[in-house]
Amino acid sequence: MKILVINGPNMQLLGRRKAEFYGTKTLPEIEADLRAVADSLGVTVDFFQSNHEGAICDRIADAIADGVDGIVINPAAYTHTSIAIHDALEAAAIPAVEVHMSNIQARDDFRRTSLTAPACIAQIAGLGADGYEFALRALVRRLSAASVQTR
Repeated sequence: MKILVINGPNMQLLGRRKAEFYGTKTLPEIEADLRAVADSLGVTVDFFQSNHEGAICDRIADAIADGVDGIVINPAAYTHTSIAIHDALEAAAIPAVEVHMSNIQARDDFRRTSLTAPACIAQIAGLGADGYEFALRALVRRLSAASVQTR
């Protein structure tokens, strides 16, 4: 099973920005933690981060040809603005879980609406870096159950 983890704008700055919202772990530390979890689950994980909406859409589209089974995505600020990422997720039809380190419902009004979540099977928010692990585990469990049902 192959899982793609996508991070949107400014996520490369984790560990240096707004620790009260995002904690102190860096993106490479989160990726290392997820690699260890993926290894324990017997799945492959690939990572992609971009500050550019079109690059994120391209990576989602490329995931189809790459044989990606599931996506964990933190669209970051594009959560609230990107119909393009929503449409890319919907068109790819690869099960995705949206992750937010902060509780987007407890922040600015404009952050409370996710344009991308309706194209995902679930959303996890407010659990910091742990949200990525929970998303990965839930996605693998969901995909494994679906695989058993289609046999």
